[in-house]
Amino acid sequence: MVHSKYHELLKQQEQLLSRPNKVKSDFYNGVYERYEYPVLTRHHAPLHWRFDLNEETNPHFMERLGINATLNPGAIYLNGKYYMAVRTEGLDRKSFLAIAESDTGIDNFRFWDYPMTWDDIEKEETNVYDVRLVQHEDGWIYGIYCSESKDPDAPPYDTSSAVAQAGIIRTKDLKKWERLPNLKTPSPQQRNVVLHPEFVNGKYMFYTRPQDGFISTGTGGGIAYGFSDSMENPEVKEEKVIHGRKYHTIYEAKNGQGPAPIKTDRGWIHIAHGVRNTAAGLRYVLYVFATSLEKPWEVIAVPSGHFIAPYDDERVGDVSNVIFCNGAVVNDKNEVFIYYASSDTRCHVATTTLERLVDYTFHTPEDQFRSLPNVAQRSELISNNLKLLGKA
Repeated sequence: MVHSKYHELLKQQEQLLSRPNKVKSDFYNGVYERYEYPVLTRHHAPLHWRFDLNEETNPHFMERLGINATLNPGAIYLNGKYYMAVRTEGLDRKSFLAIAESDTGIDNFRFWDYPMTWDDIEKEETNVYDVRLVQHEDGWIYGIYCSESKDPDAPPYDTSSAVAQAGIIRTKDLKKWERLPNLKTPSPQQRNVVLHPEFVNGKYMFYTRPQDGFISTGTGGGIAYGFSDSMENPEVKEEKVIHGRKYHTIYEAKNGQGPAPIKTDRGWIHIAHGVRNTAAGLRYVLYVFATSLEKPWEVIAVPSGHFIAPYDDERVGDVSNVIFCNGAVVNDKNEVFIYYASSDTRCHVATTTLERLVDYTFHTPEDQFRSLPNVAQRSELISNNLKLLGKA
């Protein structure tokens, strides 16, 4: 018999799931819209994931397998619907991936009955997370995720050192997933690996982030690229950095590709994350750059500063002061939906259009990397505006 408490909680949850979302009235920058509510939180997780519903085996209706957070979703737009492949973290710290679906892209996201799963071919793999979904021109939908395992070279007393690699899965329907071998690269560790959605000179192109350690990039220089002949035996033999870390910027400590780049008539637009050190710890923000249509490794525009940063309540969570994005989609109206997580806790959406995103990318001034040249840049804007206002 189903416990009576289930129906009470289900009614409460339905109010959350069906709640309309709306644009924040106190935020405006002309680039994108932010929304009043997160699109997914741990409270959106189905009750039948968390509770044993049987009154006989769970008379007190205790949560048996709780959910700690929903974060860092991959995303795809298919057949008029919006799908997120959400990193869902249990109370046990293990992450898994699960599909949530919406008709609007801004609210009413609902998880499917079961999380994603596939053949367990990597027996040392402990944790899976931060998948990037890419609909490739070869006909497959690929998911590139972080495959984490314990560092086999760590001394016995070290129970924290880990190794990150790029795990690869693929599907045709988001339901049945095939596990492919991990991507091989020259780097000892890989995170934030993304597949380019088109063939480049007949090869698969990957954006990588070479790094020496699980957390520290070490000699790793930033966002790189490389090519593989196949996905069945994926291997990048050479990585070249296309956008590197730089002193006293929003990406001085680390940077990495977010979702797959968005194709426009001006170039490929990339949403990336940048990390800098602060007195309160690492601060993660998003930034944008563009690469050539013909040579997607050639950077042609880099607007200065951050694109999206933690805002108000977004600043607080399991890992505070963090914005991370690995999912963005363009619908059939050329509207852009950017799915991001705040502070490793909850999922949000920001919306814009291809036209506005192109305008922002190619007309925002680039960073001059020094205070006084940046002041000169701003002073020119001020002077032009004062003349326009008749105050010069």
